[in-house]
Amino acid sequence: MARKHREAHRVERIGWLRAAVLGANDGIVSTSSMILGVAASSASHEGVLIAGVAGMVAGAMSMAAGEYVSVRSQADSEAADLARESAELATEPVAERRELAGIYVKRGLEPALADQVATQLMAHDALGAHARDELGISSIITARPVQAAIASASSFSAGAALPLIVAALVPAPMLLWTVAGSSLVFLATLGALAAHTGGAPLLASTWRVTFWGALAMAVTTGVGALFGTAAS
Repeated sequence: MARKHREAHRVERIGWLRAAVLGANDGIVSTSSMILGVAASSASHEGVLIAGVAGMVAGAMSMAAGEYVSVRSQADSEAADLARESAELATEPVAERRELAGIYVKRGLEPALADQVATQLMAHDALGAHARDELGISSIITARPVQAAIASASSFSAGAALPLIVAALVPAPMLLWTVAGSSLVFLATLGALAAHTGGAPLLASTWRVTFWGALAMAVTTGVGALFGTAAS
């Protein structure tokens, strides 16, 4: 009895992985930067925590809305392309078969074989064949706005909670260095995890995420200190 074989490919993870990594990374960077900036301005410990919580909630909602609108636009474009392709298949099936065969010829098939493949695929699922091979739309990479929005908001909240918990646990005099140091560790871990899951180079991904996070925190801390000095 033949057993079903299904390979797991990393490309299948691109949609949710991108949204999750972006959300968690943004949550750590923006919340830790806000905490550091407010703390550097000589605000009270309570004020720092309130600012951090407000930033976490606002950021999660912003990520969800932005991701939904962006991916929804992609989904609308895909739907429009599929509707146009469906109309062309209904009115010009011969031309569409030739077009599909031409795509296969460009990929290396002999013209006769390409025509045979196009004919059989269109007999099975004409729109699916054109969506995949002409438009580049498949079930793996198709836009899923709700899934992307939920993943972004959830991952942002999870990332933002990390520096916020650290800020709540440490005393005010240690807050700046503790939040900054722990956030860099969180970012490095996230970069390494994302690289491992997506099959990307481990060192480059970890360094990239950590560097830009450190830069954001340094700039925000400097601005907070500057405004705190000016206010006093």
